[in-house]
Amino acid sequence: MWNVLLSFSGLVALIQLIFLPFFPESPPYLLLQKEDKAGCLKAMKQLWGEGNYQTELDDLMKEKAVTKGTKIMNVLEVLREGSVHPQLCTMLLLLLSLQLCGLKIFETANLQESIIPYVSLGVSISELISIIFCSSIIERLGRKVLLRGGYWIMGSLLAAITVTLSLQDWYFWMPYCSLALIILFTVVFAVGP
Repeated sequence: MWNVLLSFSGLVALIQLIFLPFFPESPPYLLLQKEDKAGCLKAMKQLWGEGNYQTELDDLMKEKAVTKGTKIMNVLEVLREGSVHPQLCTMLLLLLSLQLCGLKIFETANLQESIIPYVSLGVSISELISIIFCSSIIERLGRKVLLRGGYWIMGSLLAAITVTLSLQDWYFWMPYCSLALIILFTVVFAVGP
């Protein structure tokens, strides 16, 4: 029943993709990252209705003042910071364990059973690299752009995976196309949603 489960996540992604354009950007993101005070107030009114949001705006301005002197760390600096190693280890273990859940789709793609653990390890490493890449571009592009683009690409990839899994008995090279699409799906998921 893995195909039903995979279809369900595609349905949820489609629903989010349809409604995401109607939501405003996060007010803290607009004020702290984009420095758009008017956009921040507009987003607050769109999210919470008409009202006076001066208190919330003052809190965000205080947060901006506090973080102004704080250096934003890049990925390598975060990896060198010892205080975050437990969180990084937890995230890494979670990512690796998630890959074990995808072994069934590799079996369905008619891959040799002896190479499936190596393929799973490759997918895990690809996902980890994608997450590191995402953390370096998320502030420049914004979460909304990454989510919207990621869901569109993931939907297309799910359709292509369905086709390649259906045609794998016709062509000897089709399981490898399925594998490439699955890895690409994982990478896009890690960068976007």
